[in-house]
Amino acid sequence: MASPSDRSQPVALVTGSLGFTGKYVSAELMAAGYNVVGLSHGPAAGNVEVDLCDREATIMAVGNLMPDVVIHLAAIAFVAHGDADAIYRTNIVGTRNLLEALASSSHRPRTVILASSANIYGNSDVSLLTEDLPAAPANDYAVSKLAMEQMARLWTDRLPIVLTRPFNYTGVGQSEKYLLPKIVSHFQRRAPMIELGNINVARDFQDVRFVASAYRKLLDADAVGEVVNLCSGHAYTLNEVIGMMEDLAGYRMEVRVNPAFVRANEVARLAGSNAKLARLIGPLDMIPLRQTLQWMYEASE
Repeated sequence: MASPSDRSQPVALVTGSLGFTGKYVSAELMAAGYNVVGLSHGPAAGNVEVDLCDREATIMAVGNLMPDVVIHLAAIAFVAHGDADAIYRTNIVGTRNLLEALASSSHRPRTVILASSANIYGNSDVSLLTEDLPAAPANDYAVSKLAMEQMARLWTDRLPIVLTRPFNYTGVGQSEKYLLPKIVSHFQRRAPMIELGNINVARDFQDVRFVASAYRKLLDADAVGEVVNLCSGHAYTLNEVIGMMEDLAGYRMEVRVNPAFVRANEVARLAGSNAKLARLIGPLDMIPLRQTLQWMYEASE
């Protein structure tokens, strides 16, 4: 990442730049010619260390950076995170502090992308969820993201905001506390057995590289004021995922359902319509799930 004082290229501010998604988004933006500056909770070369829950520090940091575009990824993104206070403070108050800092800066960014979540839809009988469906959040994480969206609307007269609702996505480097990396890791170790929760839940799994590309393209799209799903349009059950991995690894694994892993208010199916995304950024270069799983399975990490 370049120095934030380098204005020879457009400056892209990425919050949560050290996280799983942030690393791919930063690399995508750098390849596209942006001077990427990360905001992170911890120290790292080329990053600005700041706690977004610290209002004054956030205002000072953003005022010094004067970004041309912003992608706000920093959040507590694990649905089963146990600290509700931290979820709400980070996902709502942290985002509000960032928006206040951007609005009070002498340099107005041309696009501010805020990452919400498809979890705000909750359980629905609709096969492909569209952006205009009513929200029905089923856990604290989803409630925090919906509240973040509502709070962000207070700033739309001062900032060019785009709200994205990513569905599930994965890739090399994602923590094994998430389902697909956990499954892939078991196959990499040739484990004979895996314990999972509800294996009949269906999710719209995407590749993180597609998601990073979509974020970059949205920066240049006519998307200000829009709410946009980031999704593949196809849902896979965990049983189907395991079947793909058995084909890739060449052996069958015993799957045991552990009741302790079954969440209360589990969303049974989550699949989205990507028609609006395609209208905004053009043809979607989707990466098939099997190809993503193979990439993860063959990775050394």
